[in-house]
Amino acid sequence: MTSFRVAGVGDAEQIALLHADSWRRHYRGAFADAFLDGDIEVERRAVWAERLAVPGHAETVLAEDDGGLVGFVHVMFDADPQWGSLVDNLHVRNAQRGSGIGGRLLRQAASAVGRRGASNAMYLWVLEQNAAAQGFYRASGGEAVGTALAPPPGGDPSRLDGSPACLRIAWPDVAVLT
Repeated sequence: MTSFRVAGVGDAEQIALLHADSWRRHYRGAFADAFLDGDIEVERRAVWAERLAVPGHAETVLAEDDGGLVGFVHVMFDADPQWGSLVDNLHVRNAQRGSGIGGRLLRQAASAVGRRGASNAMYLWVLEQNAAAQGFYRASGGEAVGTALAPPPGGDPSRLDGSPACLRIAWPDVAVLT
């Protein structure tokens, strides 16, 4: 049975490992192979340790079962005055994809936005090449409302493979998810 809880600083390691695995599986062609094949666990661990040490105006929700972490979602409240709160990360362990965990995590994010956001609007960025994720978000009521170049991980342009694009998927009111 899957349970959900808000992450704490002690969860940075397991989140970083899942995040790195997800990037390696799904971001090839957008992120440089040298970056993905390197020790991205160290880079992700530093990011998550910092985020979870001082959560500020954000929340990370974990999905767990008897085997440990199966997914997580990270929401930054009121990140954009027009689009609302940003779902900055949503990742599900590869073996759990298609099990409904992603939808439940998205609803957890929507619920958090409803409780803590100044508005009920929510959005995220998804790589243009990630058609499966786009389909999932659209099936969850999200609408593609714009495009942009993907930001390089850690602000380092050498970590990108070319100039990958991403789509903004938005939910003007998270009530459609909750």
